Amino acid sequence: MMSSQSLIRTTLWLSLPFNLFAAFLLAFPSSVFGQLVGLPSQVEPLYAGLSALLVALFGFAYAWLALQPKIIQPLLFLGAAGKFSVFVLVAALWFSGSISGRVVFLATGDLVFALLWFWWLGSQRALNNEKDH
Repeated sequence: MMSSQSLIRTTLWLSLPFNLFAAFLLAFPSSVFGQLVGLPSQVEPLYAGLSALLVALFGFAYAWLALQPKIIQPLLFLGAAGKFSVFVLVAALWFSGSISGRVVFLATGDLVFALLWFWWLGSQRALNNEKDH
């Protein structure tokens, strides 16, 4: 059975290709894949490029975090909060009718990563509290 730390390391590694694919979609929203997801085809190059760059950068940060001997919890919290925020933003845009439900489906991956990372952080905090008592 996989330990919780191994599970989190695996999800950190899985988030790299997930983020790189999302970065590709953001960089090239008029591509076949971008249109299949339902992204707007006309996006200012500066916004598309900056968004893609940040999403890719976070993906590489997750992979770097997976390589660390000890998972840096504040950085994982930042990643979880970011992924949760992406899902909330996408869901709000979908509710407003601004984007396709297919984008929400894709952003569900961010929600899953966020929930797993928050769960793990909470379990680590509980373990640390038990050790202190």
